Amino acid sequence: MRYDKTRVLVTGADGFIGSHLTESLVRNGSEVTALALYNSFDSHGWLDDLPEAVKGKVNLIRGDVRDAAFVNSIVRDHQLIFHLAALIAIPHSYAAAQSYVETNILGTLNILEAARQSGTERVVVTSTSEVYGTAITMPISESHPLQGQSPYSASKIGADAMAEAFARSFGLSVVILRPFNTFGPRQSERAIIPTIIRQALDPSCSAIFVGDTTPIRDLTFVGDTAAAFVAAGSAAGIEFGSPYNAGSQRAATVADIIDLVLDMTKCNKPVRRDESRLRPVNSEVRALLADSSRFQRETGWRPVTSLREGLDRTIKWWRHRFEQGRVRQEKGYIT
Repeated sequence: MRYDKTRVLVTGADGFIGSHLTESLVRNGSEVTALALYNSFDSHGWLDDLPEAVKGKVNLIRGDVRDAAFVNSIVRDHQLIFHLAALIAIPHSYAAAQSYVETNILGTLNILEAARQSGTERVVVTSTSEVYGTAITMPISESHPLQGQSPYSASKIGADAMAEAFARSFGLSVVILRPFNTFGPRQSERAIIPTIIRQALDPSCSAIFVGDTTPIRDLTFVGDTAAAFVAAGSAAGIEFGSPYNAGSQRAATVADIIDLVLDMTKCNKPVRRDESRLRPVNSEVRALLADSSRFQRETGWRPVTSLREGLDRTIKWWRHRFEQGRVRQEKGYIT
C-alpha cells in the first residue's frame, strides 16, 4: 500500500504515539482522519500541538470507540485504519478494570467489525509488550507466552486475540503491532522517562521520586515507533492476524536511565524511592527486551535513534515547555 492520497483513519490520534503517527502520515501525503476522544474542553489532545501546516490537512473528529454506531459511521470510505485508541495507564487499571475491557476489547471489536463490513483494505491494531509479562526468556520473540500481569495487559491480550480471530474467521487484513516501551516528546508522566526528566528540570522538585529502579526495559524513540506503524500499514509480505514486535533490541534498567538523564541535565538531586509508585508485587513486569527480527525481516523497518539521542530530543522538548510556562510545576502537568 502506498500512502500518497491514501484515505487513513487513526484512532487514538490525540495521544502520544497517535499524534506522531498522524503527523508522519500527513507528511507522507495521506488523507488523514484523526479520531480524538470526545471531551467538553474543545481539545484534540496532542493534535492541537501539531504544526499548523500539518494540522490544517487533518480531518479532526471526536468520539468514542466504544460506540459501535459511531465507529461504523467513521470507518466508511477509509482504506487503512491505525487503531491506537485505548486506556493505557497501568496503575488506573487496578482501580477500574471494567473500563479497560470496554475500551480496549470492545472498542477493538467495534473497529474490526466496522472494517469487515466496510471492506477496509488493512487494519493495524496496537498491542503492547506488556502482554508478555515478566520475560521468561530474553530477548522476547512473538512466540513467548502471554501473561496478564495487570488488568491493562489482560485487556490487550483480549484485543489481540480478537484481531487474530477476525483474520482467521473473516479473512480481515489485520496486522497486530506490538511496540515495546516508547518514549519521546508529548509523553505524559505516567511513564518513567518523562517522570524523571520533569523532576530533574523542575526547580520546585528537591529530589527525583521514583518507584522500583531495577526493572529492565527496551526503549524505542517515538519517531521510530511511528515509522514501525507506517511499515506495518504498507508492507506487502506481512502475515495477517499474527503479532509483530517492534523494539530497539537494547536493554536498560530504570536506574541506568535515571543516571543518564541526571548526567545529561547536569542535575545533582538525590533519588528517592516513592512507595506509592510501586506496582503490586506479582504485577510488576521485571524485564522486557524485544526480538524484532521477524518484523525487520518482513518490513525492512529499523530503529535509527539511539537512547541518548532520543533522550536529548525529549529533554529539549521539556525545556521548551518550561520556557513557555506550559508545565504546572506544582503537579508537573504538561499542557
